[in-house]
Amino acid sequence: MNDQTSASSSSSSSGGAVPDRIDAGSEASVSQWARKLDATDMQIRDAIAEVGSLATDVEMHLKGSRSTTNDDRVDEAGGTTGAG
Repeated sequence: MNDQTSASSSSSSSGGAVPDRIDAGSEASVSQWARKLDATDMQIRDAIAEVGSLATDVEMHLKGSRSTTNDDRVDEAGGTTGAG
């Protein structure tokens, strides 16, 4: 029983969640992230060239001045806010 416990705990040596990375060499990966981030494949590739392949960094780079508020996200999800 201890062998199973130690085997499963050793599989995650960093102790935290692994951040998502966009594989610029994979057309499928770039296209998938382009859809997720509402961008074109070229915008994703350009962002990777600027800030690296971390998906969060690419997202922040793409958003720039067009970042959303919590109200915007609630509206996108079809919900309502208390302010409306």
